[in-house]
Amino acid sequence: MNEKNSLGLNSCFLDLENPIRLFDKWMEEAKKTEPNDPNAVALATSSKKNIPSVRMVLLKDFNEDGFVFYTNLNSQKGNDLKENPNAAMCFHWKSLLRQIRVVGKISLVTDEVANKYYSSRAYESRIGAWASNQSKELKTRDQLIKSIENFKKRFKDETNVPRPEHWSGWNLSPDSVEFWLDGDNRIHERLKYSKNKSGNWIKSLLSP
Repeated sequence: MNEKNSLGLNSCFLDLENPIRLFDKWMEEAKKTEPNDPNAVALATSSKKNIPSVRMVLLKDFNEDGFVFYTNLNSQKGNDLKENPNAAMCFHWKSLLRQIRVVGKISLVTDEVANKYYSSRAYESRIGAWASNQSKELKTRDQLIKSIENFKKRFKDETNVPRPEHWSGWNLSPDSVEFWLDGDNRIHERLKYSKNKSGNWIKSLLSP
């Protein structure tokens, strides 16, 4: 039975006034059906010279304030975001034939939040945050391996590896969130939430 919501869309769009609640529902579905990393998301940034760049990152948290991921702040994406806080995300779940696009502005999470997440990571991952000069050119792969070994010697106590200052989290605070469902003959279903000047979410239908 092809059930519809009040807007005439597939019932998977529900009838929610807040896109974060709908995102939560869709993410829970993706966790059941996606074989690998349902939280993988394409992150698009742009430098101050308006040169775009996109890569996959892992979403580590989300709430009413936005969508959080972690990275080396001196990486290309980190430098882009320091110069231009405007960014976009795109989730694509092939198993569900669904897509979510998020557009907004980026800001750093607090040190408290970053420390809490960093301490939850595996020892090897915490060491990697120190050892990898992310996005910088390597002369050889052995250069990275040696760096990892050196930091393991420096931080022998696996329970006491401090978070490097150059590693933290970014929060994408959304101005718009679009939900997309694949349709027959490319007649897709699209629902967009846009935040108005009062901070309220306004829903609108988009043509495929």
